[in-house]
Amino acid sequence: MGEKMKQIGKKCTEFLLEFPEQHQDRQPGYEYLMTPLPIFDNPNYKPSGKLEGKVALITGGDSGLGRAVAVSYAKEGAHVVISYLNEEQDASDTVNYIRSFGGDVIAISGDVTKPCFCKHLIEEVIKTYGKLDILVNNAGVQYQQKRLEDISDEQFDYTMKVNVYGMFYLTKEAMPYLQSGASIINVTSITTFKGEPELIDYVTTKGAIVGFTRSLSTNVASKNIRVNAVAPGFFWTPLQPACWEKEKIPFLAADCPMKRGGKPYEIAPIFVYLASDDASYTTGQVFHINGGEVKG
Repeated sequence: MGEKMKQIGKKCTEFLLEFPEQHQDRQPGYEYLMTPLPIFDNPNYKPSGKLEGKVALITGGDSGLGRAVAVSYAKEGAHVVISYLNEEQDASDTVNYIRSFGGDVIAISGDVTKPCFCKHLIEEVIKTYGKLDILVNNAGVQYQQKRLEDISDEQFDYTMKVNVYGMFYLTKEAMPYLQSGASIINVTSITTFKGEPELIDYVTTKGAIVGFTRSLSTNVASKNIRVNAVAPGFFWTPLQPACWEKEKIPFLAADCPMKRGGKPYEIAPIFVYLASDDASYTTGQVFHINGGEVKG
């Protein structure tokens, strides 16, 4: 273990090391390979039909936070469409889980960095369900680099395309179909507000998402279309082992006042709220769910 990790360890003598060292050499990562597996469903959750009959599209809905949101939406009565890149097993696991409790879900594979796929994705939603009520722009990648000079032009370009361009393309294609009461929810990050030093390109994209959310929310407010963002702290999702060096994994939530990482199901209720009519007067906001690490 490097000297930096030793120093972090000394700060965290009371911190419960929940997650063992591990790394995956691909982005996005695979949930089924993680140890321990993320907890994406709360067995004590009591749905109340808040999204009954609504149609929701969630990018990156095969795993991580996207899976937790998809499960909660389905339990609340929504018809759910998840898009994913190529994580076939994770997507299949998510679909099977939702269908096991009678939820309605379909999964569509493709690359959100391609405008043609974003157009196809929206067309498939409309062809299948006839409408779109909720758009969750969740797909994203992040790469750890020690210095700005270590970020290649290719990496910077790809991170921008997945995290920002994909959101832009898909939202643009969705706009003609969003009616009064529709909700757009974008996923930003705690790193934008902390300035994580080893995720410079990722933080840049997440800052852009905040600006996009605030500007678009004002632009479409007169149509009664709401646009908000959620800024997660550290949650145990495939993004973590797919990004960080394995030695850092056990210490990723060390600065959290609650002394633990978040479970994906713990963030799902804010997505339910923002998608539901309960949030009818809520727009242009960024919601911080991070165990108290950054105060909004």
